[in-house]
Formats: sequence, structure tokens, C-alpha cells
Amino acid sequence: MEITREEIDHLAMLSNFSLTDNEAESLQSDLENIIGYISELKELDTEGVEPTYQVFEMENVWRDDEIQPQEADREALLALAPAAEDHQIKVPKVL
Repeated sequence: MEITREEIDHLAMLSNFSLTDNEAESLQSDLENIIGYISELKELDTEGVEPTYQVFEMENVWRDDEIQPQEADREALLALAPAAEDHQIKVPKVL
């Protein structure tokens, strides 16, 4: 696949890069080589090959969500706050 200089300039603009002419030519050549290498995968016969989703023997470990009993009650916790009003901790206004 041939990549044009306009495409390189567009990619550089999207990436907020400024490229010299030599860097743009080098990038153009590198991208053509990379895409050419990847396109070789189209030639592989993958008929009957199962997709690989996970290569390690890993699985999620789930646990039940349980509310643990707490020794402190609401009033005791509010008493620790510098100021409280209507069963809520009162804090300075932040804008």
C-alpha cells in the first residue's frame, strides 16, 4: 500500500508534530513497510483456527458485596467534624 505525502502531513497535523522533509520521507517509508508486513497476514489460511481471547490461565475472582458492621454510629462520626448541620458535615463553600 502506498502512502502519500498528504497522508503523512495529515497524520503529523493530527499528532501535533512538525516534521522535516527527511523525517516525513522516513516515516512514509516506515509506514509502507509496516502496512506491507501486516498485509502479509491476509495470505495465511486461518480456516478452522479458533480465536485467542486469553493466553494465560486467568479468570475473574468474584466475591459477594457485603456491608461490614461498623462500630461508629452517625452521631459519633458527625461529632468528629469541625461543623455539622442537619446530619451533614458542613464545609466551606468552594467555587
